[in-house]
Amino acid sequence: MSTSNSSSGQDKPEIPSGFTWFRMLAAKYTGNITEEQDEIFRNVAVARKEARQCKTCESYRDFNLKWSPIINFMKENIEKLGGNVNTRNIECVNCTETVAGGFNPEQGIMLCQNWVQSKKHVEDTIAHELIHLYDELKFNVDWFDLKHHACSEIRASNLSGECRMMNQIVRYRQFKFVRAHQECVRRRAILSVIANPNCKDKEEAGRVVDQVWDSCFNDTRPFDEIYP
Repeated sequence: MSTSNSSSGQDKPEIPSGFTWFRMLAAKYTGNITEEQDEIFRNVAVARKEARQCKTCESYRDFNLKWSPIINFMKENIEKLGGNVNTRNIECVNCTETVAGGFNPEQGIMLCQNWVQSKKHVEDTIAHELIHLYDELKFNVDWFDLKHHACSEIRASNLSGECRMMNQIVRYRQFKFVRAHQECVRRRAILSVIANPNCKDKEEAGRVVDQVWDSCFNDTRPFDEIYP
């Protein structure tokens, strides 16, 4: 299960606009600002940046929920299992970890607005997390069981498209071509399992991934084959 820590969104300063923000900028860059005003300026600057990131993330999310073939295919199959996918359970948040998103059975899907890079990156991230949701509904996954966790991570990285060749070159700077897809899936599954509180270390994560690899890598449900 992908996880992420996010800011709570509480105690954020009110974001000024127009002339008020212009005056704050002028005071900041002319040096005519007190220490207290400087702290307020920095807090407001962060809040404005987060607001821009949230707006962009939500626009990417909404676009993909409407137009992405893989996301709409997953939505249909999740609905067949009694689930529901909409903007209320896919939330853009500010994350403290360097990850694109996460899934929590109780909270839904989180998109890390400060790390997602493009509409395509958001599409891959939502697809990955929707496979976790599908597994949760169909297989009643115990996310603290390392084998269950590893299996869903293998499936999510394998089927979401995030390990396709072009992504590996552009996003991950990986230029290996022989068995590159399999190595990407295994690498990402191990990184996720390491974060499980029941996992002792990287070596244990690797062993667990290897133990379930064959059955989980070859399980392409609900797809007939790996998404290109």
